[in-house]
Amino acid sequence: MNGTTSLFSAAEPGLGYIFQARYALLRMFDLPEDGEVYIERNDDVEFVQTDGTITLASLKHKAVGDRLTDLSVDFWKSVRIWVAHYKSSGRVSSSAQFILFTTASVSSGSFIELFVGSGGSAEGRASKAGEALASSTSQEIAKVKADLADLSEIEAQDFYSRITISAQTSRIDDIPHLIDQRLRTMRREDRTALFNRLEGWWTDLVIRVLTGKAGPAIKVQDVSDKLALLSDQFKADNLPIDFRGKKPEDIDVARDPRMFVAQLRALKLSEQRIQHAIVDYYRAYEQRSLWARERLVIASELEDYEDLLIEEWDRHKAVLCEKLSDASHDDACIAAGEALYRWALENTGHLRIRERVTEPYVVRGAFQILANDRPSPRVHWHPRFLESLAGILGTAA
Repeated sequence: MNGTTSLFSAAEPGLGYIFQARYALLRMFDLPEDGEVYIERNDDVEFVQTDGTITLASLKHKAVGDRLTDLSVDFWKSVRIWVAHYKSSGRVSSSAQFILFTTASVSSGSFIELFVGSGGSAEGRASKAGEALASSTSQEIAKVKADLADLSEIEAQDFYSRITISAQTSRIDDIPHLIDQRLRTMRREDRTALFNRLEGWWTDLVIRVLTGKAGPAIKVQDVSDKLALLSDQFKADNLPIDFRGKKPEDIDVARDPRMFVAQLRALKLSEQRIQHAIVDYYRAYEQRSLWARERLVIASELEDYEDLLIEEWDRHKAVLCEKLSDASHDDACIAAGEALYRWALENTGHLRIRERVTEPYVVRGAFQILANDRPSPRVHWHPRFLESLAGILGTAA
């Protein structure tokens, strides 16, 4: 299979939809905190200020090398959206502004150059736009022409004066770097991890807005608050928590072959309690893996933390199993092991990898990880588990 793009490829339109959300997030860093943003309401993105000023923004992510010309459909489709809003919001009394963000450049000599930056006069814009429309035979542009036809000369000039084109806007893969530059109060090595979490939250929020589960408006202050919350997790005494509420896709207690599950079966725990342990293991394992990939913790920090847990476990095991002997009934061993396991779940919240990492699954799951080591777990609950394991391994050998 070669790298040739199919004529029917949806790559560019697909990028366009993702670009809208990512570029809107970038813009949130530059807007007043008392403003609001709407996604796919009157246009791709709509910025609303507290004084009532509205900016309708069309966002177009085009192929590299694309140019806007006098009759570019991207421009005229946006004009059609904008003029409809202009009419419905009071025409010359409207508070709306219109902007086209496009990764394309503007062809030299095109009248569209009049809309870049401060551009030309209102009269010049309206005149040149009229000439372009008159020269077009496109049915698509004919629809725009019909929508503009009932504007008076003053209204047409006023309408065109409200339009701005932001050409050669940053491409979708440039945006993370631009947001990175706005995170200079963060340590450089933490910025990518912070951006990933911020964008994940933002994407989920946009989806909830579009599906009617949130919104309809997104407050700029919400982004500031989320950024502050995420930034706090990257301080020296803290770590980000990413797997709260997450669960593995399939949980099969009866067939799970892992050592930590076998240990809980030895205590004759209920299936529900073992399910909880599997979830804790999953969350802690995935969290630690993510921390390590993002270099938020180093191997020695995890090792020191595990050493702390093992030492505390050993101390409590010595107390709870002190009166057991070789002659002790298995029920007594199970009771001691269950008490030790309950201690690990309920009384170890103070054993933290960092001072402000208080999420329960971090320590609970860490004990499950230690109980999962092969061939011999570093912590065990049933006082005779290692003996039974040695017997099983010896028989297998």
